Amino acid sequence: MKKKRNLIIGLVVVVIIAIAGYFSFGGAKTSKSETVTVGLMSGSKQDDAIWKKVAETAKDKYNITLKFKKFTDYSQPNKALTSGSVDLNAFQHYAFLDAWNKANKTNIVAIGKTFITPIRLYSNKIKKVSQISDGATIAIPNDATNESRALFVLKNAGLITLKPDTKLATVKSIAKNPKNLKIKELDASQTARSLSDVTAAVINGNYAQSAGIDYKSAIYVEPVNKDSEQWINIIAANKKDKDKKVYKEVVKAFQTETTKKAIKKAYGTSELAAWDIKLN
Repeated sequence: MKKKRNLIIGLVVVVIIAIAGYFSFGGAKTSKSETVTVGLMSGSKQDDAIWKKVAETAKDKYNITLKFKKFTDYSQPNKALTSGSVDLNAFQHYAFLDAWNKANKTNIVAIGKTFITPIRLYSNKIKKVSQISDGATIAIPNDATNESRALFVLKNAGLITLKPDTKLATVKSIAKNPKNLKIKELDASQTARSLSDVTAAVINGNYAQSAGIDYKSAIYVEPVNKDSEQWINIIAANKKDKDKKVYKEVVKAFQTETTKKAIKKAYGTSELAAWDIKLN
């Protein structure tokens, strides 16, 4: 009888230890709640819907409460990150971050990819790139970042070649221009308005949308490859915080099939989830 009682007690102890181990080593969501503040640009209802899904995943899967601080000026989110008024931000691509760090002597790093919004070539006069004639005028944005991006689009479209090892391209970076294209540099906000005056124009997604241009009407779409990797948007942190577990979990909460579906629902194919894209 005594042996039987000891056996029962032993089994109970084993069960208690197993349950304790289950809750201690990841079998259940951690009981400690974390709050992470993410800096964002004031965006559209579509952006808000995407981040709402991310916040739900963060809460349900990692017990993380996401708070958002929104900005109206692109110079603000990185300043807020450096000062500590936000923990992470998610508004910029690699090229913007690289330029920011160099100009401001900061140590902000990417900790996860989010999405890319391919830039597009539009025309009111032709239907495909092969119809661009000798001497045609192509409008591109004139700010350093978008000018470079637009020139890489023209390169990938087979219209020009760029000098070897070009990273930040300008018109001076053009090595070959077989169709003698005239490159018209305009403020990015004016490229959509130029369509009646030029053969084609490289237009940023937000300006195309504001002008009522259907992104599906583009005659060429920026491919997602090694040239365009620098335009992938990211979640960023201060370098000293890049390995914090809770921040890595925020990235994981973003990089899900649920988020991917939310992006597609909000933007169709005008914006693409970029964390698992293979770059050729």
